[in-house]
Amino acid sequence: MTTQTGLPSESASGARRHRLARRVSLAPLLAIWCQMALCGAAHAEDSGPADSVAVPTAFELQLVYADRTWIWDNGAAYFGQKDRPVRAWTSEQDTVSVGEGRWHLSNDGKMCMDLIWRSKTYAAAPIRTCFSHRIRGGTLEQRKDPDGLWYSFRHSLEDPSDEQRKFEDGDTKGAQFDKIRSLIDSKS
Repeated sequence: MTTQTGLPSESASGARRHRLARRVSLAPLLAIWCQMALCGAAHAEDSGPADSVAVPTAFELQLVYADRTWIWDNGAAYFGQKDRPVRAWTSEQDTVSVGEGRWHLSNDGKMCMDLIWRSKTYAAAPIRTCFSHRIRGGTLEQRKDPDGLWYSFRHSLEDPSDEQRKFEDGDTKGAQFDKIRSLIDSKS
């Protein structure tokens, strides 16, 4: 590294440049997370009780989801950026399903997915799934609406149990989605 710029010297390997580029690309996201955490902490100080809550804006939530893949135990969902398309797939013991649609954000901390799910065993069915988000004590929490339990989604400091760790940059499971969709589309 050069001492003037903090960037790798000309002799740095491609892998080192790639790691730096990835860190730099995550810098805006980390800055927003820090801002959200500080905003939540400032809100807590202003309003008195230690358990006060702030709600992330649609812009802040877009930084969490846009152009990222959320890995689930039995599948994944990719949240596109332009026009906010979402593509998801699940794979259970005896069945696979795909869902395609749009995702939406609101300034009251909600992210909703309007997906049309289908499989070999059932016809297309539209399903809306929403998640609420809040910031409490510097931690971003999430729950499935309408009455799911709140759980830690992202701590202000990195935590191995964060749900956010199940997100990957880009459409990393697109090949699995395409494979499952072709299996479903080939039904007789």
